[in-house]
Amino acid sequence: QVQLVESGGGLVQAGGSLRLTCTASGPTFSRYAMGWFRQAPGKEREFVAAISWGAFSLTYADFVEGRFEISRDNAKNTVYLQMNSLEPEDTAVYYCAAEDYADYNPPTNQNEYNFWGQGTQVTVSS
Repeated sequence: QVQLVESGGGLVQAGGSLRLTCTASGPTFSRYAMGWFRQAPGKEREFVAAISWGAFSLTYADFVEGRFEISRDNAKNTVYLQMNSLEPEDTAVYYCAAEDYADYNPPTNQNEYNFWGQGTQVTVSS
């Protein structure tokens, strides 16, 4: 079992930056692919970014357009999402997800992740 706790959300003006952090419990974090997803009000949850267990493969949603960067520190059981040039359309609850996934490329489908955090709110004002 993996427990995930997100932090770092908040209110920021358009064009600003935030860094989300997801800290995992358990000794086998380095085996897990990690993903970030988001859900805006009235919309379905969508994929944002994912990183493979060894950080050799990173995947982003098209709408990221080079603005976000996912990274991980296996020694700290932590994955990060650095978000720059934020837009009001980025307003959403952001969720961290984990899955014991050995493939080279991390999954981008939320149905492939079995472990989820509680979410952290990101609000971007115009």
